[in-house]
Amino acid sequence: MYCSQCREKVELPAEEFRLTLGRSTAQAHYSFGCPLCGAAVRKPAGEKIVEALTAAGVRTMRLVPAEG
Repeated sequence: MYCSQCREKVELPAEEFRLTLGRSTAQAHYSFGCPLCGAAVRKPAGEKIVEALTAAGVRTMRLVPAEG
């Protein structure tokens, strides 16, 4: 993965990533903290990235609309 702030390549263990899934694939993203510059990085997650992160054991949060 690359940091969008410092542009450096970072390698982190699965527990350092967070994957968020929305109602559609357009709402999926992953995030991590860059160990080099400290930036909070958030990037879109396409289907292949979602599959790879899930298979690696990254914690996933599903956004579910509140029932009203």
